[in-house]
Amino acid sequence: MSGPPHRTRLSELDALRGIGALCVLVFHYSTRFHELFPQAAHVPFSFPGGNYRVLLFFTISGFAIFFTLDRIGSVADFVVNRVARLYPAYLVAMLLTLSVEYLAKASQLLIGPAAILANITMLQGFAFLPEVDGAYWTLTVEIAFYFCMIALWKWVGMKWLEPMLALWLVLRGIYGFWPDMPERIVMLFVLRYVPFFVIGMLSYRVWAGRRRWRQQMPYAVLALLSVAAMESWDVTLIACLLLAGFAALIAGRLRWIAARPLLWIGGISYSFYLIHQHVGFVVMLKLAELGYSPWIAFSTAFLVALTLGTAINRLVERPVGEAILAWWRRRREKVRIPGEVAVDPT
Repeated sequence: MSGPPHRTRLSELDALRGIGALCVLVFHYSTRFHELFPQAAHVPFSFPGGNYRVLLFFTISGFAIFFTLDRIGSVADFVVNRVARLYPAYLVAMLLTLSVEYLAKASQLLIGPAAILANITMLQGFAFLPEVDGAYWTLTVEIAFYFCMIALWKWVGMKWLEPMLALWLVLRGIYGFWPDMPERIVMLFVLRYVPFFVIGMLSYRVWAGRRRWRQQMPYAVLALLSVAAMESWDVTLIACLLLAGFAALIAGRLRWIAARPLLWIGGISYSFYLIHQHVGFVVMLKLAELGYSPWIAFSTAFLVALTLGTAINRLVERPVGEAILAWWRRRREKVRIPGEVAVDPT
């Protein structure tokens, strides 16, 4: 079996992140804004298809998780890597969102003190508490996915990944027959979204040269059948398109999507995602109160989200994350057992 390709980063993956980020913004600013604030002027269109963007993000996460797992040497490496990647931008975006909400007196968007404190941990979803920003619900899913993956990495190993993915899908099937399964179990094992993570993981293994598509197809078909059995026809169609899309990406047929604007938005997509929704809603509400056209409000909110997302990415997400990882590398070097090979946790 051949080794991984020479490219260590797929620019097309960043472009897909950019597409997903744009879809979620348009969905929230057109459809979700009107649902929450029907009295406010809004753009005369709806983009419900943007709600599928989370399925794209989860598939990308399934693919990209191996960029971390392939480089860590311990569970601690993984935890520090994820904290460095997620928390600095999250805390800044959360505090900025709260500040904007309070200054604007956007009472419909505000949550209580206990929920705010829970949000600092990023674990509010497991306590069934509301998020500071509605977009943050996906972070609960991501953290649960990380827990599952590090458990597989630690206790099973990647050699047996595909059979474990099949068992994971079987557990989801049990959930289909047991709709009253305790919610925390459903959340911890990400049973609502497992097939999409699986599609991403199967695709990565092919891209890395560790498996071939003919070996992965039984597991891919099982993932699609799981979606078809438990979801609506349109979600099943999205799952099929995602599988086909990632197969095309691996075959080098999606290079045309790697346009600079999409790569730029993909590069800031995490910070952009964290800051865009409630801050954008406040901007659109205030401009609507002042009598501006909803198109101006929409465009202004978009520009504010891009500006703040870029600032958080450049000033917080990247430098603080890199500083945390550098500190961790130095600490590992100091405590490393003589003769042990150091592992770069990035």
